[in-house]
Amino acid sequence: MADGKSSFSLPLPCVFSPKSRQYLAVCAQDGRLRIWNTDSKTLHKEYVPSAHLSATCTCIHWGPCRTVKDGPQRKKRKSEAGRQPEEKADLLAMGTVAGTVLIYSTAKGALHCTLDGGHSGGVNCVHWHPEESLLYSGSDDTNIVEWDLQTGKTRSKWKADRAAVTSLCVSPDGKLLLSAGQTIKMWDLDTKEVYRKFTGHSTAVTTLRFATTRPPDSSGLYFLSGAAHNRLLSVWQVREDGKDKNSVVSFVLTDEPQHIDLVTSKSKEQAVRLAVVCKDGQLHLFEHFLNGPCKKPLSPSCTVQMSDTKDSPMPIPLLAAALSAESRTVMLAYGNYLQPVIERVDINTADRHVCLTRNIQTTLSLSIASTVSKVKTPIINAKSKVLVPGLPGHQAPVKATEKRKKDADSKEMSIAERLGEIDLQSPASTGKGAPKGTPSLQTDNFAVLLVQGLESSDSSILNKVFQTRKDIVVKKTVARIPLAAVLPLVEEITRRLQGHPFTAVMMVRWLKAVLMHHTSYLSSLPDLVSQLGVLYHMIESRVKMFQKLTRLHGKLHLLVTQVATNTNSNKVSDVDHTAKLVYEEESSDEDEASGTEGLADEDSDNWEEDELMEEDKKEPIEQDDEDPESRTDSKANGEENTEHDNESEEE
Repeated sequence: MADGKSSFSLPLPCVFSPKSRQYLAVCAQDGRLRIWNTDSKTLHKEYVPSAHLSATCTCIHWGPCRTVKDGPQRKKRKSEAGRQPEEKADLLAMGTVAGTVLIYSTAKGALHCTLDGGHSGGVNCVHWHPEESLLYSGSDDTNIVEWDLQTGKTRSKWKADRAAVTSLCVSPDGKLLLSAGQTIKMWDLDTKEVYRKFTGHSTAVTTLRFATTRPPDSSGLYFLSGAAHNRLLSVWQVREDGKDKNSVVSFVLTDEPQHIDLVTSKSKEQAVRLAVVCKDGQLHLFEHFLNGPCKKPLSPSCTVQMSDTKDSPMPIPLLAAALSAESRTVMLAYGNYLQPVIERVDINTADRHVCLTRNIQTTLSLSIASTVSKVKTPIINAKSKVLVPGLPGHQAPVKATEKRKKDADSKEMSIAERLGEIDLQSPASTGKGAPKGTPSLQTDNFAVLLVQGLESSDSSILNKVFQTRKDIVVKKTVARIPLAAVLPLVEEITRRLQGHPFTAVMMVRWLKAVLMHHTSYLSSLPDLVSQLGVLYHMIESRVKMFQKLTRLHGKLHLLVTQVATNTNSNKVSDVDHTAKLVYEEESSDEDEASGTEGLADEDSDNWEEDELMEEDKKEPIEQDDEDPESRTDSKANGEENTEHDNESEEE
C-alpha cells in the first residue's frame, strides 16, 4: 500500500444524518459546506470556512443524535409533560487538508469549535464515539488523535502505522477502534494497544464499517473494508482463537466504493443489509447472513441506475444512498454536488437491475424555485442611470421597466450579431485627434470580448483578441478581467500553446501577463497542481532540450567563425606582387659616356655584349605598333652611334 494521499484521491464528502435521515451534508468543489433538508428538499444551512480555498474539507462525519435546544423554550403543556425531548443530529465534524478539525452545529448554524494542534499533516478521516463526547481523527502524519469535545484539546495521541491513516471506525459499543494504513488494525481504546491485525488490501483502504454489534468473544463480530481501485468489498471476522487473517466474504462491485450505508446485524438470524454507491454512479444492494466464510464472491441482489429522459439517454450519477427500516425504501441523492436532488424511492429488489429515468433539469428548477431569496429588484426610472458592476468602463444600457415588455415573437440579438456591431478600430481611437482615454476604452472592449469569448468558447472572438501585439494592451486587458475568467483563460492559453509555434509565441505574452497579475489568486486554488499540470509538463518538455541546443549553437558558432577566419587569411596571402607599371628614366649623353668609359676600363671584352643586352631589354618597352621602317632607322642610328663612339675612343 503506497504512502500518503498521493496514492489515492478521496471522494467528495456526501453523508446522510443518522437515524431519521433528516439532513444531507455535502462539501462540494468550492469548499462550502451545505446541509440540505431531505423532507422539504431545500437548503437548510450553508457554512463557508475562513480558509475554504487553501484548507479544503476532506471528510465529514455526523455526531450521535442528541437533544438540542433551538432558541427559547416555550412552556410545555400537560399533554407533553411526559414526553421525552426529540433527539436530532446536530454536530458535524469536518477534517481539512491543513490538519485541523472543524465542529459545526446545525442547530446554531455556526462553528461550534476548532480542533487544531494535533496533526502535522492533512486529516483523512474522522469518527465519533457513539456514547461519550470523543472524536477520533487520522492523518497523513501516521497518527491517531483522540479529541475531547468538552475541553477542545487532545486527550491522547499515538502512532498508528508507517503510512498515512486513511480510514477509521469505532465499534457500536465504543470499546474497539478500526484504523487502516498499510494494514488494518483493531485497537483497544482502553489501553490503546493493538488487538488484531488484518492484511489483504494492496491499495489505500477508504472505507471501514462494523457489520454486527456482537462482542468479539463470541466470534460473531464482523466488519467490512473497501479500498481504492478495488472492485471488491471484503468482510472480516474477528475470531476468538485469533485465526482471522483472511477475509471470509467478498461482495462484487462494478467500481471502487464511494459511499456505503448498512443496517447492522444484531443476531445470527438477522441479515446484514448493505447499500453501496460506486464511483461509476451505480447503486448496489446486498443482503447476506454473516455466519462464517463464503467461498464465492457474492453478487448484488439489485443494481440501480439513473438516466435522463432525452432521446439519447445519459446516465445520472448517484452520490449517496441511505437505507430505511423498510426493506424496499431507499433515500437517494443524485445529480451534482452543488445542487443534489434528494428523493425517496421504493425499489423492487426482486429485479436484478432497475433503471430509473428522471428529468433532472425540471427537478433542479423546482428545487431552486423553492429556495428563492427575498431580494427585490428595484424599479428603474427612465431618467436614472445605472452603473453595471464588473469591468470598469463597460456600461450596459438598462431600459426602463415600461419598455422591458416585448412581444413574444421578437428575438434577442445573438452574441455574434452584437460583436458585428462593435468596431474596435474606430476612427476616434485611431485618428490623431483621439482623446487620452481611448487606449483604456479599447482595453475595456478587449476585456469584455475576452470574457465573452471564454464563456461562449467562440474561436473567432478569441482570435480577434489574441492577435494584438501591444504589450500594454495585453497587460491592461488581463488586469481587467474578473477572477472567474482567469482559470478558463489559462486553459485556453495552454490549448493554444500546443499548436503552431507562431501562435505559441503570441500566447507566451498572455501567459506572462496572467502570471504577473493573478499569481495570488492562482496560488489560492486547492487543485492548482492538477489544473496546471498540462501547462507545466508542456513547458518542461520544451525547455528540456534548450541547454543542449545552446551548447550546440555555441560549438557551431566557433566552427563557423574559424572557417571564416581561415578563408580571409588565404585571400590576404595570395596578393599579386607583379608591377602594374614600370618607368625607366633615360640618362644623358654625358652619363652614358662616363659610364661607358668606366665599363671599358673594367672590362673591355664584355662591352659589346652588355650593349646588346641593354638593347634587348629596351625593345619590349617600346611600342609594338611602330612601323618596320622606324625600326630599321633606329638600328641605323644605333650603328652610327656605335661608330661615333669608336671614333671618340680612338682619339
